Amino acid sequence: MYKRFFGIESNPFSGSPDPRFLHMMPHTREALAALEYGITTRKGFIVLTGEVGTGKTTLLRHVLNSFNPELVLTSFVFNPRMDFIDFLEFVLCDFGLSPTARTKSGMLIQLNRWLIERFWHGQTCVVVVDEAQNLSCDLMEEIRLLTNLETSSEKLLQIVISGQPELEEKLKQDDLRQLRQRVALWCRTQALTHQQTVSYIEERLKIAGAVQPVFTEDAATLIHRASAGIPRVINLICEHSMILAYVEELLRIPAALVGAVIQDLDLELTTSPCLSAFDQGDGDPLTHDHSPLSSNINAKRLSTWTEGERRDL
Repeated sequence: MYKRFFGIESNPFSGSPDPRFLHMMPHTREALAALEYGITTRKGFIVLTGEVGTGKTTLLRHVLNSFNPELVLTSFVFNPRMDFIDFLEFVLCDFGLSPTARTKSGMLIQLNRWLIERFWHGQTCVVVVDEAQNLSCDLMEEIRLLTNLETSSEKLLQIVISGQPELEEKLKQDDLRQLRQRVALWCRTQALTHQQTVSYIEERLKIAGAVQPVFTEDAATLIHRASAGIPRVINLICEHSMILAYVEELLRIPAALVGAVIQDLDLELTTSPCLSAFDQGDGDPLTHDHSPLSSNINAKRLSTWTEGERRDL
């Protein structure tokens, strides 16, 4: 609804993991290189971890999309709360196969034969398990056994498990030590620094088609403090801020407006100084009105937004 107003072609802060918007930071490049290397060289087992909202799924989709789909075949398991029979059935179906038998042994035989065929055709097969911190220990052990599907020199199935930091703690459990020993590569995503947050916001807007800055410097600083550098939270704040700016006809989004959105989203700042550092004049730009999408804005707050930043109608 605000795309035309800001002169952009797509939503720059969508909550969906769009690989187009992957922001390349040093840790992102490192994780990306490790994933690409692990898959192309058939390392067998790779673990990707990171806090909620730091871009793990976006990174995975970017990696998978970078491969030739004729040479790298993928199965993406997004709901790991299942038993091994369901897991095998899902993987087979995701690879485009119809299970010939709904037994563990029958599906394993079918999968193994198919993987051997793909191997001799020069194709690499990858299973990605997202939200892997939710895997049961029993299912993790069963997945580990899939790495036994191999030729004399190559792993037939590449497995990437991705999850929150709890996944690393889970893998430290003694009953999962054999799985831990199978992990060839560990990758991690991280929160963004202040400067990285500013760059992240600018780049996403540019990819969406923006030609002018949308957020002021103070607004971007406030976004970083409220989001702790977590991309998903950055997106949430920016999305709500752009909607409110559209309603208020503001082409440049100031810190006062962002502060109002932060209050409405019940987010907390991670560093000092306090929010009052962004106050202007006698008004409180951060008055809680519980309505970031409406135009019912506190009059004093509205007076702090520069009239020159409004679109001339």
